[in-house]
Amino acid sequence: MFNIDHIRSQFPALKQKVHGNDLVYLDSAATTLKPLSVIERITKFYSYETANVHRGAHYLSDMATNEFEKSRDVIRQLIGANSIEEIIFTKGTTESINLVAQSYGENFLHEGDEIVLTELEHHADIVPWQILAQKKKCVLKFIKISANGEFDLDSVNEKINLRTKIVAFSGCSNILGTFAPVQIIIQKAKAVGAITLLDAAQYISQVKIDVQALDVDFLVFSSHKLFGPYGFGVLYGKKSLLEKMPPYQTGGSMISSVEEICSTYNHLPFKFEAGTPHIEGAIGTLSAIEFFNQLDLPLVIAHEQKLMQTLQAELKVMGGIRLIGEAAHKAAIVSFVVEGAHHSDVGQILDQQGIAVRVGHHCTQPLLKKLGLTGTVRASISIYNNQSDIEKLVDGVKKAKRMLL
Repeated sequence: MFNIDHIRSQFPALKQKVHGNDLVYLDSAATTLKPLSVIERITKFYSYETANVHRGAHYLSDMATNEFEKSRDVIRQLIGANSIEEIIFTKGTTESINLVAQSYGENFLHEGDEIVLTELEHHADIVPWQILAQKKKCVLKFIKISANGEFDLDSVNEKINLRTKIVAFSGCSNILGTFAPVQIIIQKAKAVGAITLLDAAQYISQVKIDVQALDVDFLVFSSHKLFGPYGFGVLYGKKSLLEKMPPYQTGGSMISSVEEICSTYNHLPFKFEAGTPHIEGAIGTLSAIEFFNQLDLPLVIAHEQKLMQTLQAELKVMGGIRLIGEAAHKAAIVSFVVEGAHHSDVGQILDQQGIAVRVGHHCTQPLLKKLGLTGTVRASISIYNNQSDIEKLVDGVKKAKRMLL
């Protein structure tokens, strides 16, 4: 059974007041709140276990190393990877995509090759490929999205062709919540011999992922969107691809031996992990995944979907609200505009009532331009939200309308 009160009790942030009101946190697509177990685990590391990993010869270093590498294996299990050698630690989704674009793209793409993205992409999955395309004289193409946020499957077949070398796409849109037809895109890419990269930043908390069953080549995500710490992320890559890719950064830890003239590189995964790593990030992520694994995911998703449907229905009844993105299959993310009001003004009025939402372009400017918008208000729902949160948001939007229109 999904016990919302028990879930909420594990998040200290929800116990605070904002401008004299109980916090209503509806910005989980930007970052999730952190459960007490994660906070306490990181505190414990800094209090009693501080040491560098892999290179120490003492008890604290051994303990830190064991927990650091345990995190790698738990992540491997979470996404169904074959080996811990395929789990690369990074600073987050953005660095993971840049790593692939620079290490794989710059070495294996050639002039005239095509890179396929979608119109739903976050800037982090657009700009690295733009830079690569400019350097290598490649061609960027975008799979089209309909006005209500649905994927155009004809566009999938049209854009992915024998000239396509990389298909990089988000499993779940951070602004519309739309779920991509992941298996269809991967299968189409495989049919033409293209490499695939799945941005799972939003997807990781919504779906049980099995990278081997999907046959995806690369998968990336950030810990802070899965109840974990900031500045820590994951790149999964098939071992056969990672082995032939050169290092992304150089320095300590990623080497096997160093001579005055040349060096040899460490084996996977350490070849891609130069310097002192984000140790507390790995350990905090381990705790976050342990928390996440205790949840009944189908019940969690059902809870989030019910709240989303209630919110969408209330906003429609209110009138003067334009919902942005109503795909049939989407995560609990609701973007909207109040007709005649600026999204930033709406966000400020909501904030004064203790309601945290996101306003702006959400790092999806090309998509918003296509939709004729400069920004939206975005409410993103997670496991700790309840019916009261939705009611307060609806009341807050009504107040914003009265004040602004």
